[in-house]
Amino acid sequence: MPDDVSPLALLVEGLSKSYGSRRALDNVSLSVGRGEFVALLGPNGAGKSTLFQLLSGLFGAESGRIMVAGHDLKTHPTQALARFGIVFQQATLDLELSVEANMRFHAGLHGMPSALARSRAAEMLEQFGLSARAKEPARALSGGARRRLELARALMHEPTILLMDEATVGLDPASRLDLLRIVNEMRAKRGVAVLWATHLCEEVDGSDRVIVLHQGHVLKDCSPGDLLRETGKPTLVEAFVHLTAAPANSPS
Repeated sequence: MPDDVSPLALLVEGLSKSYGSRRALDNVSLSVGRGEFVALLGPNGAGKSTLFQLLSGLFGAESGRIMVAGHDLKTHPTQALARFGIVFQQATLDLELSVEANMRFHAGLHGMPSALARSRAAEMLEQFGLSARAKEPARALSGGARRRLELARALMHEPTILLMDEATVGLDPASRLDLLRIVNEMRAKRGVAVLWATHLCEEVDGSDRVIVLHQGHVLKDCSPGDLLRETGKPTLVEAFVHLTAAPANSPS
């Protein structure tokens, strides 16, 4: 199903990946609708980064299927990967390049014409409050400003879905809230879907759905409110601790 008619930004079916004897992901299935904000909540080692590595094409899965806006990642990788915007946990900026040059380098990777790249870079830097620093090296930016630049860069080519892989790690609370606010503003303005991986429950509360991943298994896939009702816990933190305290294949 092509990009313009697929109802889902992302569909993952039966995805499995092992590293030696360790099963990092075991038959994982999930979906993200157009314009939806889905939080992927899991403790360290749950398999979140492995999932993002498979989604971004860095590694191949042993089994399962990944569809991005109707494009199969295995059979049509160029079309599928072009629909992703990605902010990884580890920073990927070239700190010696200017803010603007980082944007234009990304545009080149996506084959954007020079004139379009210039105008889109100017537009995005304005929206993210970075216009005044366009000529400065990325090294001069604070941690929060670098994350804003990475997010602006990820949205330059107008992706269908934005992958945020523990993107607030290392940020202070104010910068974390600022990044969440900006992502939600971009979602409302541009209709981009978001898959937001985190181990911080405070980043989950405003999401449309929460997917709890533990030891490579999906334990829950529901709204934050339903997660509280189904676990009988008064807070998301308590619900999360309850679900992830036992082995993933044990009854909760």
